[in-house]
Amino acid sequence: MEHSVPREDQVARKQLKIPGDRLQVILDDLVERKKLPHATLGVETVDGSVSWNGSAGIAYPDGTPMSPDIPYFIASVDKLYTATAILKLVEKGSISLDTPISEHLPPELTDRIHVREGVDHSDQITVGHLLSHTSGLADYLEDRPRGGKSLIELLLEGGEDRELNVTTAMSVVRNDLAPHFPPQNPESERSKVRYCDTNYLLLIAIIEALYQRGLREVFSDFIFTPAGMQQTYFLGVSEPLVPAREPAALWSGAQALDIPKVLVSLRSIYSTVGDQIASLRALLRGQLFDDPTTLGLMQRSWKRFGMPLDSAALRAPSSPIEYGFGMMRFALPRMYTPFRPIPPVLGHTGSTGSWLFHCPRYGLLFAGTVDEASAGAIPFRTIVPRVLRAIENANRGW
Repeated sequence: MEHSVPREDQVARKQLKIPGDRLQVILDDLVERKKLPHATLGVETVDGSVSWNGSAGIAYPDGTPMSPDIPYFIASVDKLYTATAILKLVEKGSISLDTPISEHLPPELTDRIHVREGVDHSDQITVGHLLSHTSGLADYLEDRPRGGKSLIELLLEGGEDRELNVTTAMSVVRNDLAPHFPPQNPESERSKVRYCDTNYLLLIAIIEALYQRGLREVFSDFIFTPAGMQQTYFLGVSEPLVPAREPAALWSGAQALDIPKVLVSLRSIYSTVGDQIASLRALLRGQLFDDPTTLGLMQRSWKRFGMPLDSAALRAPSSPIEYGFGMMRFALPRMYTPFRPIPPVLGHTGSTGSWLFHCPRYGLLFAGTVDEASAGAIPFRTIVPRVLRAIENANRGW
């Protein structure tokens, strides 16, 4: 199926076509060739006048077909929401990117969490360090303690489901793990940057401390409601405004994961492709901020991830992906596509193969997931190149 909408970045002379048949082939290939349980994708123009969505595979172990209206675990796509809430605090003057986190969090969360080569950098860590992944902190989920396995490895190997909290997580960071580098300058493009879930766990603690409300209430008021997200909710904590279908299963290989305690304690958000696109549209239009120019803070000082080879980093975003303040930017280097370069995209992904992107070149938004615990690279290696190539082939001459 093909749809059209005027291009946004200049006077429209042609109509954008979205090749639904080709996009469906991409989803079918993901399920068949990559041996994934399912894949779902939604594509819309920024103005919302044109959309396509589709799915492939099964949603649950009972064989129910996956469908775009089935909510799924968005994983770290929610870092866009955490960053939005923090930047609203910046707008209100309650905090700044240069504020040391120890000013807003108790000592049990911040003391001696970054001791490297005998030097304690803990009091130097700022809000900007956390937002931009330049803190150098150890990742409580992904990093391995000496001689042991990471928390995520234990869970994926069938370890006991458990509740997690920020105090326990920071105790692990302090006592069992080592930081990766000293805190870097968040504003410098040359600074080291390493993706780290600990950073955003601490940002959530700051949000709840300053707003004096739970994360569910904050996100509902500041993001879900103004963006019109009616089928988005916190697992085990809230319900969607409009009744939704049972959420899609999360998988590790051929096995559906059964870790409800972990997912609930991690404030896991479930959403649909339609709601995900609505949230990014609202963010891009400045509807989530008092000052629409605040969005620019997310998109400045892009820093490129390195290519470390330790086991934790292999599951995390790496070069050529870049990070600003709560937002990713991705474009394949010209050497990989010398004749037909893939345009850059902005947004975020999650370790379970979830994605939410904006392609400025085509005025396009696209969201989806494969819900597989080891598929964090799928959005970059497969979805972005193939989806944008399909759009390009359907719109020769743009």
